Amino acid sequence: MKKGKAVVVFSGGQDSTTCLFWALDRYEEVEAVTFNYGQRHALELECAAQIAAELGVRHHVLDMSLLNQLAPNALTRSDIEIEEKEGGLPTTFVDGRNLLFLSFAAVLAKQIGARAIVTGVCETDFSGYPDCRDIFIKSLNVTLNLSMDYPFVIETPLMWLDKAETWELADQLGAFEYVRTKTLTCYNGVIADGCGECPACKLRSQGLNRYLASKEEGKAE
Repeated sequence: MKKGKAVVVFSGGQDSTTCLFWALDRYEEVEAVTFNYGQRHALELECAAQIAAELGVRHHVLDMSLLNQLAPNALTRSDIEIEEKEGGLPTTFVDGRNLLFLSFAAVLAKQIGARAIVTGVCETDFSGYPDCRDIFIKSLNVTLNLSMDYPFVIETPLMWLDKAETWELADQLGAFEYVRTKTLTCYNGVIADGCGECPACKLRSQGLNRYLASKEEGKAE
């Protein structure tokens, strides 16, 4: 039986779109919120809007451009290279992003009467981002509840899944081809399979190949 109302933090990428299907499968009402923080792959805003429209989900877009001023990074600045640094965080890490996104999603959720906030953060394939850790999410959940005296639940269906398992979840939800062809994960703004070169595309492709291989092995048994 479906329950209540949920808000999905939604970028139009593989993870958040899988989470959107997951929420639609579990909640009576689902709305999505996307954040415009000056990302250089701004096509994700259009992609998110199109997916929400196709799935009949009410879509909110919030202006978070101040984040770009406070925390320069490779996702918002074309003069900063997308790099994975040994012993350090990738240049795509945006300080405070999930803290702010989830906080604003919570404000929205309370206004529309939603108690669940769904996000695609993941500690298994998280590139070392500290704001994707389960301990951070649990801590923020308590803080949000206290700050607004409202019983929020932050749902993280992908927290302990690797990318292959995320593809498997999309398949179980009947959304495999949709996620594969309609979503935007690429840091360079290329929909579906992406540019194939950036870290996000490599992670997505490796996970897809592992899942397809395991699926074929299952058929052969």
